[in-house]
Amino acid sequence: MAQPVQLTAPNKVSYLQPTGLFINNEFVAAKSGETITAVNPYDESVIASVASAGAEDIDLAVAAARKAFNSEEWQSLGGYDRGLLLTRLAELCERDREILATIDAWDNGKPYEQALGEDVAEVISVFRYYGGWADKIHGQTIPTSEAKLAYTRHEPLGVCGQVIPWNYPVMMAAWKLGPALACGNTVVIKAAEQTPLSILYLAGLIKEAGFPAGVVNVVNGLGATAGAALASHADVDKIAFTGSTNTGKAIMRAAATNLKQITLETGGKSPLLVFEDANLDQAVKWSHVGIMSNMGQICTSTSRIYVQESIYEDFVEKFKQYTVENSIVGSQFDAKVNHGPQVSAAQKKRILSYLETAKSEGAQLVLGGEQPAADAKGYFVNPIIFKDVNRDMTPVREEVFGPFVVIQSFKDQKDAIAKANDTEYGLGAAVFTENITRAHTVANAIQAGMVWINSSQDSHFAIPFGGYKQSGIGRELGEYALSAYTQVKAVHVNLGTWL
Repeated sequence: MAQPVQLTAPNKVSYLQPTGLFINNEFVAAKSGETITAVNPYDESVIASVASAGAEDIDLAVAAARKAFNSEEWQSLGGYDRGLLLTRLAELCERDREILATIDAWDNGKPYEQALGEDVAEVISVFRYYGGWADKIHGQTIPTSEAKLAYTRHEPLGVCGQVIPWNYPVMMAAWKLGPALACGNTVVIKAAEQTPLSILYLAGLIKEAGFPAGVVNVVNGLGATAGAALASHADVDKIAFTGSTNTGKAIMRAAATNLKQITLETGGKSPLLVFEDANLDQAVKWSHVGIMSNMGQICTSTSRIYVQESIYEDFVEKFKQYTVENSIVGSQFDAKVNHGPQVSAAQKKRILSYLETAKSEGAQLVLGGEQPAADAKGYFVNPIIFKDVNRDMTPVREEVFGPFVVIQSFKDQKDAIAKANDTEYGLGAAVFTENITRAHTVANAIQAGMVWINSSQDSHFAIPFGGYKQSGIGRELGEYALSAYTQVKAVHVNLGTWL
């Protein structure tokens, strides 16, 4: 049995932090005794250490999920009752919303106010949303002839492995758990090693909500060990992953061992187009939201901005000024701050390496030359803006995943679409124009799973989320996510006389 620890965060919120693997509704130590240490990105202080799963622990978690899936207790629960469990979980998350927000802010570095008002608020909404769907998942009758009745059933897949990222820890857990549980599956879920804490607290709420033992199992661990073991496990029926494209490809290969169903939400290099007839002030504001929110650590970040030639220099100057005035860098627990530290030292180093690369490749630095010293405490990166880039520059092609944006001009609508689509990714995009015909024409022409018109990043849990090309396979959220966690059975009934 792994013992919880009493913690008090910098904002004076105290709570009991679970430290074990959550298997069969109990917190247990890893068989190897290995741990992961969670660090505060603001000052690099240690928060806590939690169990780190190996392949043997994954076997135990999968076995618990399989036993629960086959149990009469879970199988006998109808959709309405599963919905009640999810609704109860939402209520518990609302009760403990300040604790959940504190953990993610402390562990991840995101501003507390964002974690509370956006991330945890969405967690509550997602569980309520899928609680409402749980008794509305059904097939259809298919008329063929008077001699035959045919109907379909939408049945759960079985044991689902889920791997979530570090940029939105508890929110991504809800995105994946909600539809999987609504459909009647059982789950083994692994958080990113950088942010292992909030999902363990959520696990305690899952037990308190009344979910049967083994229905949800939480296994923190390294991607190369726990993640790989989960993706390749022969008794896992589906794997859902959010993270980098390269890791997504590795998971896809591992899933081939038993032809698991997969949902992959991977990298992005999303374009934002500003036409000369756009409301320039609104375009500037949303462009800042699109790349600087969550310190740029968003897969859909609109990190490539394309502006029509006639307003290009004006936009660049206004965007620079808006960023200077509206990016308040500091502690994630300072209410005035909207730009905390990056999640880790490795992420800080990666982003700053792109700063040097862009300069060496000839891009013009607009903002971001002043960065904290290499030995300064905390993983801070100030906003970085480059202009006059071209398609061959490394930061234009590769996902930086930080507060780093590149700006380029375009001539006309055709040129804008061509530049927007000139990428291996296709996750999101944004279009700014007051011309409604142009807005829809360009949105239809962009090769991306999501397109915002006159906004950026303002998604909703009822709207499908996912990408084209190397940005992933399948969709999360909304009604579309339910199809990712069910399989269709066709039943043929002979009503006639056997001849």
